[in-house]
Amino acid sequence: MGLGTIRALRKSSGQATVEVAFALPVIMLLVLLLVQPGIVLYDRMVMVNAAAEGCRLLATGDGTSAAAEAFVRRRLGTVPQQDNFHVHEGGCSWDIVCEGGGSADRAVVRIRTEVRPLPLLDGGAALLGLVNERGNLVVEVSCEVPTRAAWAQRSLDGARPDEKAGEWNDGD
Repeated sequence: MGLGTIRALRKSSGQATVEVAFALPVIMLLVLLLVQPGIVLYDRMVMVNAAAEGCRLLATGDGTSAAAEAFVRRRLGTVPQQDNFHVHEGGCSWDIVCEGGGSADRAVVRIRTEVRPLPLLDGGAALLGLVNERGNLVVEVSCEVPTRAAWAQRSLDGARPDEKAGEWNDGD
């Protein structure tokens, strides 16, 4: 190796370090931009499935919303209790509403939670107006199903099923 080759290697040896110093923050920001939607999507998938199962429980059960809410809370237990997945400080932020079921025409389950944005993204989300007053993203899902098939509902003519059964038994 000649002296000129060694000098050329010395001049370019710091170039890679400078390039990495500029590229690394951009790469980390891109990773954060990919991870945050993945977290929200995971939460939303778990919430949609829990709401659908809660609706099915309300529609096929006796219509007690307390049992359905407890069931939905157990299903939501798969979401990590870390603020970037589900804000849990100062009490649980799951807001679960179960309505209908039993003798009602419809069963409805609504679930709402808050997710804290990842660092560096929280400022951008606030500037875009995507966060609430506490600086958290709000994720909300709703599921609504009929408690009876359409043909069964039409055959009742607005009567409750137990009243209709009473009419059938009166003729005996």
